[in-house]
Amino acid sequence: MSDKIKSVITCDLDGKIETLSEGAQNVFGYTEDEMIGKGRVSDFSPGQIVLGHVVNWLNESVEKGVWEGDTVFLHKDGHEIPCHIKITPTKGKEGEHIGYCGVTTPLKDKTADDVRPEIKLMTKIFTWLVIMRLPFLTATFVPLLVGAAVANFLGYDVSWGWLGLTVLGGSLLHIGTNTANDYFDHTSGTDEANYNYMVPYSGGSRSIQMGLISAKGMLTVSLVAFLLSAVVGVPLIQKAGMDVLWLGLIGFVSGFFYTAPPFRFASRKGLGELLIGLNFGPLMVAGSALVQTGQILPEALLAGIPIGLLVAAIVYVNEFPDHDGDKATGKDTLIVVFGLEQARLGYVFLVVGAFVSIIVMALNGTLPTLSLIALPAAYLGIRAVQTLYKYYNDRLLLPANAGTINMHLLTGLLFCIGIWLG
Repeated sequence: MSDKIKSVITCDLDGKIETLSEGAQNVFGYTEDEMIGKGRVSDFSPGQIVLGHVVNWLNESVEKGVWEGDTVFLHKDGHEIPCHIKITPTKGKEGEHIGYCGVTTPLKDKTADDVRPEIKLMTKIFTWLVIMRLPFLTATFVPLLVGAAVANFLGYDVSWGWLGLTVLGGSLLHIGTNTANDYFDHTSGTDEANYNYMVPYSGGSRSIQMGLISAKGMLTVSLVAFLLSAVVGVPLIQKAGMDVLWLGLIGFVSGFFYTAPPFRFASRKGLGELLIGLNFGPLMVAGSALVQTGQILPEALLAGIPIGLLVAAIVYVNEFPDHDGDKATGKDTLIVVFGLEQARLGYVFLVVGAFVSIIVMALNGTLPTLSLIALPAAYLGIRAVQTLYKYYNDRLLLPANAGTINMHLLTGLLFCIGIWLG
């Protein structure tokens, strides 16, 4: 190993590059203009090494003051570079942890295979979890469970087998939507223009950008998922009728064309958020109840309103970090339309609307009074609103992103239990 330092790179806590030495530019082939404030240190590593190792290396550097070892990096042109790297945490004026510094030396006497970190089976499994954004499937599980609860409340016998098949079909539709959105956000340049994304909440999965899958591969996954959802839909249609087909088609069209041309619903000044709320709220709840009962129930459509508002809130708050990239590429989400500061009020309306609708339906007899047990979950919304108003344009917004997802899940589960037992 050469004693001469070849590369020094510093980044913030999100990995966004702050300084890039001349040696780093020579080693990796990027200029300061290309990377400072735009690129991430993850851009220099193969995606599975990022998923399986880099987080642990950073954590160890914080715990022990330094992490040092050999790994493979990527040049701008794609060729691999065997390197030795030393990672240390960087501190602010008051000693607080503000980022990381990586000192990298290319290894002239070793090949990439000599130093490539092992990619374990769990990392390979996790790769597909990231590509398909599986943790976000709670947005599908909740409305489908609520639909079954409404059917039970109205005196119908709920079949767990048919519910399981409904969840499978809905999940495949959701996976198809996620992967289609990633593909078309990539081809439109939206993801490339988005420097402020906060994984895993905004900016998509970044799977294509990280090299976890090719753009063509992502589109293939999307089309296969949609095709499989159609296959699962056949027995559901046979059981409950053609209304299942129409609901499925609405889900496919609004999901695939959420970011795909020519419609690009997400760019239509609120149409995208509206479709998200309808699909993952009233339509999914009604569809789940439809499979159980053979008919579209008004109570199911109404029960889907708070669920739809909360899932719209998830998408809405996740659009804040994407504002600059979306605006630059003509993706006119509501955050772009209203601007960051004024858009905060829209989040309040979504959250308040969700819990007010639960209260109204419980008090007017549409749903059982016991469904009010979902109200304590509003605490998560209050905390999220406080965070959003203070950190709407800052990485410290993250607790609001996570809190909104947890609020949707907790509200949905409690709401489901209240309806079922009521």
